[in-house]
Amino acid sequence: MMTDPIADMLTRIRNAVRVERPFVEMTVSKVKRGVAEVLKREGFIWGYEEIEESPSSHLRIELKYGPSGEQVIRHLKRVSKPGRRVYSSAKDLRPVLNGQGITILSTSRGVLSDREARQQNLGGEVLCEVW
Repeated sequence: MMTDPIADMLTRIRNAVRVERPFVEMTVSKVKRGVAEVLKREGFIWGYEEIEESPSSHLRIELKYGPSGEQVIRHLKRVSKPGRRVYSSAKDLRPVLNGQGITILSTSRGVLSDREARQQNLGGEVLCEVW
């Protein structure tokens, strides 16, 4: 039984990047789709697609690498966990690595990056950090 599907998603991406896989697959949910959308908008992955299968759909994330094969995603860290939820207001969000990384939040308007949350003056649950 899986108790933290977001941590599972991040671990799958982390492991796939380490062995330089072109894509990674996992079961789909609204939050996972939102995290994948934020990673795409911020330039950490090429894209994602939903594969309709029975009994459950899958989310395929196309990983991004540099021209010499260097990793674009170097670090994925789960911040809010099932046993310890972490929330942040818009004014408390700080740029990660001077703007080279992002914080992904779950807000009342969906899953957003820290830049988007600051622009919309929204706070929420801090899901993870990526750089």
